[in-house]
Amino acid sequence: MGLLGAALDLLLPQRCAGCGRAGGLLCPACAALFGGPARVRPPRPAPPGLPRPWAVAAYTGAVRQVIVAHKEQGRTGLARPLGSCLATAALAAAGDAAGDAACPVLLVPVPSSPASVRRRGHDPTLRIALAAAREAARSGAAVSVARMLAHRRRVADQAGLTAVARAANLAGALEARGDVRGAPVVLVDDVITTGATLAEAARALRSGGARVLAAAVVAATRRYDDGAGTGEFGHFT
Repeated sequence: MGLLGAALDLLLPQRCAGCGRAGGLLCPACAALFGGPARVRPPRPAPPGLPRPWAVAAYTGAVRQVIVAHKEQGRTGLARPLGSCLATAALAAAGDAAGDAACPVLLVPVPSSPASVRRRGHDPTLRIALAAAREAARSGAAVSVARMLAHRRRVADQAGLTAVARAANLAGALEARGDVRGAPVVLVDDVITTGATLAEAARALRSGGARVLAAAVVAATRRYDDGAGTGEFGHFT
């Protein structure tokens, strides 16, 4: 589907992946949803071991449509705007954790399962992580992508699972690969929901000796604690 989607994007008149209007892959109004500042958006409750998560957009409406179009519908051209958004979150995360946004950092994408890659025809998180690194490099940041995680066992589909069930499903599912000792890492994914996936990824990296600075995602669901106890998005757009 990844190659087919990319071919269709080139051959057919494009409609916005967010709102469906004609005129391009992403209309200006929907693109603006990915252009805000990064903020810390932990889920509520946050699972143990979750790195401090930074996100730019709210996972709802057109934002959700765009991410799903990239992930499930093979619209790989969306990797560039999604990667730019992820770069914003990753640089904010690295700068906050290290005290210097120019600090060298490795973006470590949460790996898709081999079965998901075969079904989709691509690894969407890896694709946007690579786009984020390219975008960050344009600003002079010392950012690169490192594939330091791998699946050690199969997991069930996370859709529809509760936060507790997701944590149980993912426990021990990932492992660090290669020499990760002392590596300054920002974990990256497209979305944070319960935080179980990022918490498991952080556990695996820490067990290998990596220094997990934070996490960065494109979008966060409404399951977060904004410090005021409201659970509302407010100006988070």
